[in-house]
Amino acid sequence: MTKPLLDVLAGKAPSVPPVWLMRQAGRYLPEYRALRTKASGFLDFCYTPDLAVEATLQPIRRFGFDAAILFSDILVVPDALGQKVWFEDGEGPRLEPVTDMAGLSTLKPFVDLEHLGPVFETIRQVKAELPANVTFLGFCGAPWTVATYMIAGRGVKDQVPARLAAYQEPTFFSALIERIVEASIDYLSAQLENGVDAVQIFDSWAGILPPNEFERWAIEPAKRIVAGVRNRHPQARIIGFPRGAGSFYRDYAQVMDVDAVGLDWAVDPAWAAREVQALKPVQGNLDPLALVAGGDALNRAVDRILAAFSDKPFIFNLGHGIVPQTPIAHVDQMLERIRG
Repeated sequence: MTKPLLDVLAGKAPSVPPVWLMRQAGRYLPEYRALRTKASGFLDFCYTPDLAVEATLQPIRRFGFDAAILFSDILVVPDALGQKVWFEDGEGPRLEPVTDMAGLSTLKPFVDLEHLGPVFETIRQVKAELPANVTFLGFCGAPWTVATYMIAGRGVKDQVPARLAAYQEPTFFSALIERIVEASIDYLSAQLENGVDAVQIFDSWAGILPPNEFERWAIEPAKRIVAGVRNRHPQARIIGFPRGAGSFYRDYAQVMDVDAVGLDWAVDPAWAAREVQALKPVQGNLDPLALVAGGDALNRAVDRILAAFSDKPFIFNLGHGIVPQTPIAHVDQMLERIRG
């Protein structure tokens, strides 16, 4: 049985585009909220295979999406490098900041794949249970985005600490980025070896970088990850998502050896069809709040995206993660609109 999403990554254009949603395993689902109470904290949730497997599979059972994405977090990489990582309920991730070469020297030189063993066990169990037509996606955070959290110790407005470090401490910042690049190559390769079909590189903070810095810190490190993964797994399928890239999406598609480019909701679909989809398959880019709104607004938004992208290789998705207040009925409405 074919997997429609993998067909798109191979350059084919199915009559009905495959669909999945970023953060599709999450708090908008009552079954997820019930499951979440069984873990002592979010990292514990990610590292408990029985829970992570169930979270990964819940949206597949409910909606029949064309892809399941591994339930985990981008910050398991700094955690496996030895940085202290924890999550505050209602406030998000916290890390013990790494701000200079002395701090970097306290981290492990290579990612501890044994520490990430529970993640790979989750992958093996999900793989055994997924329907044959569903693509299994793994992922990592892009080096720039991961570095912003490692330096600031949390998500902060405009990620000022990391941007300043890149300007003021380029030796330290380059070394940190390189550590994340090598860790990400090892981590994604291990995900592929344990059973994922494809991987996505999330650069959630790419959009705050000016042009030269975008090339230096968003494109070049991600290129090294893709090259490193392909060196070990030449047939690997890889999606790149530089959120907020704006007009740089075209440059990203031109120079990145990825199989598809994820688009955020601020990108005009007509422009992206001409400038990005002409180069690579695209994924996106419904505004998550259109999904919250539902009704005619949702139908119009879905139709506009389908009209722009559906005649070429395309994966329907949101422009970023689904939000907790999303009504389940609106996800059903979206799927009916896409699939007819």
